[in-house]
Amino acid sequence: MGAGGQLTGEDPALERLLDELPTLAGRWRAHAPLSGGLTNRNYRVDTDTGVVVVRVSDPSSSLLAIDRESEYVNSVRAAAVGVGAPVVDYLPGRGVLVVGFLPSHTFGDEDVAANLGRIGPAVRRLHEAERFQGRFDIFAVQAHYRAIVAEHGFPTPEGYDDYRPVFERCRAALAVHPEPLVSCHNDLLPANLLDDGERVRIIDYEYAGLNEPSFELGNLIQEARLTPDHLAELVAAYAGRPDPARAARAAVFGTVAAYTWTLWGSIQSGVSDLDVDFTPWAVAKYDAARAGFADPRLPGLLDRVGEGR
Repeated sequence: MGAGGQLTGEDPALERLLDELPTLAGRWRAHAPLSGGLTNRNYRVDTDTGVVVVRVSDPSSSLLAIDRESEYVNSVRAAAVGVGAPVVDYLPGRGVLVVGFLPSHTFGDEDVAANLGRIGPAVRRLHEAERFQGRFDIFAVQAHYRAIVAEHGFPTPEGYDDYRPVFERCRAALAVHPEPLVSCHNDLLPANLLDDGERVRIIDYEYAGLNEPSFELGNLIQEARLTPDHLAELVAAYAGRPDPARAARAAVFGTVAAYTWTLWGSIQSGVSDLDVDFTPWAVAKYDAARAGFADPRLPGLLDRVGEGR
């Protein structure tokens, strides 16, 4: 679950926190930070009985529409279908979640492209999990983020609001024939996909909730910066057959997602205390959104989405 530094036991604040967790209190422990995690700090913790990952959330994540109680519940439900990591412990109200360590390879963009035939069935299994707690609606999230940016005066890329009309056209087309809601991860970055040597696992359920499956598929492809052909391959692996109508829907959702995550980057640039420069991240998302909105195929995609199957 990411590369870590040298194992130590020399962080007094973390040691005090670990002592509050029933599964870790009083045990021999050694820990090291893990790379990754844009709204939390992750630590590998070795004990006399095994290895776990402790996720400590960034206090600023409350601005990002993250519900830590739902994250815990949905992590348990994802683990129950063999997709997520096993949940070991949780501190309610503190944003601290403990999951089993999964020896594995963390995906990058190229790994996603090479494993779409394995990723599709894994996402399908996740969508068949017990119904997740909470609802994730990318349009509601965008409105929430835009209000926060305005309230706090966080900078947005030049011309961001000029794309509002086409964003609304996407919303209108997608609303004509909505898909049944399923249990979705909603934040399928390549780094949230692991290969344990046998199957693809999915971690980090901060944004998990009920959503349309096409959002999940389109968001993954835009996060991995892949092509329409890759999206068609992923949709076919997910559905068990080619599905051009779902691929069109997923493509529109991918562009809408990039437009929304641009604001996520703007907020993080203003509030996060993590050692990450979020400005280039936000610019990359904005570039992806602009490319999607300007794509000459978009009118045809919207027509296809509005017509349904």
